[in-house]
Amino acid sequence: MKTLGFIGTGGMGVGMAANLIKAGYRLVVSDVRREQAKGLEAQGAQFADSPKAVAESCDLVLSMLPHNDAVKTVALGKGGLVEATTGAKVWIDFSSIDKETIVGVNGELAKKGWTVVDASAGGVEEVAAAGQLALWLSGSKDLFDEHQPIFKAMGKSVLHVGELGNAKLVKNCMAMLAAVQHMSIVEVCRLLGAGGLDAATFQNILKNSQQDSVATRRIMEIVVSGNYKPRKSWMPKDVNFGLDMAREMEVPMPFVGLAQQMFAIAQATGQDGYEATGIACNVYDVLYGKKARLRTHCL
Repeated sequence: MKTLGFIGTGGMGVGMAANLIKAGYRLVVSDVRREQAKGLEAQGAQFADSPKAVAESCDLVLSMLPHNDAVKTVALGKGGLVEATTGAKVWIDFSSIDKETIVGVNGELAKKGWTVVDASAGGVEEVAAAGQLALWLSGSKDLFDEHQPIFKAMGKSVLHVGELGNAKLVKNCMAMLAAVQHMSIVEVCRLLGAGGLDAATFQNILKNSQQDSVATRRIMEIVVSGNYKPRKSWMPKDVNFGLDMAREMEVPMPFVGLAQQMFAIAQATGQDGYEATGIACNVYDVLYGKKARLRTHCL
């Protein structure tokens, strides 16, 4: 069984790494905040104090990092993967970042004999902990095929999506689709509410329509309960990455642009400290002149 390195043990990474331990892999972990890795250490993982040390202690490196700069630092910074002289030379990065960054670090690491596999994960922390993520990978098809057992330990579906960088593009596009979906569902809730139909009624309508899906059910469960989980939503960041790429590719995205403006309203009014459904409900509260609360209903 391979020894795996896992860098980035925050909300998503800790669940992914724990499932690798459950699958029988020996794990070497690292995070700038060691306290986030304590639970994994208790499960048998070994802690390393730098990406370089991780790489030199394992056969394959995986990571789930919060932003572009973190990925660049892990790859090319002091104590980064680029300085490793032994051990792993394959890095599979699941971070929610932009395509330009992963392609750029791949170009630099390739000079040192590294192969980068671009990856993305669809799902939230609870889905990661359950090993039910949707995983998208791009780059080497041979490495994709070789490491299927690793991917299947973390996800319920695993797809190869083409050339390096495409997995980041897919993640950004899925975030854009979800952003429009969240805002449109809550907006329709408002119209129905003005007509006297409550959220629970609309929930039943959706369940028995062609628009029914896992996503719409989850959104409506939160709308009806009014329980908006406090957390940092990464959706606005991923939407912005997608819009940046769309501009570069000269692809108009008017609906996504409007959804992004709704997230901007939430940020400007202090209503963005929740998961995406809570943000959508709160920003419509702002537009309708209601005071947004931690526990509230959209109708």
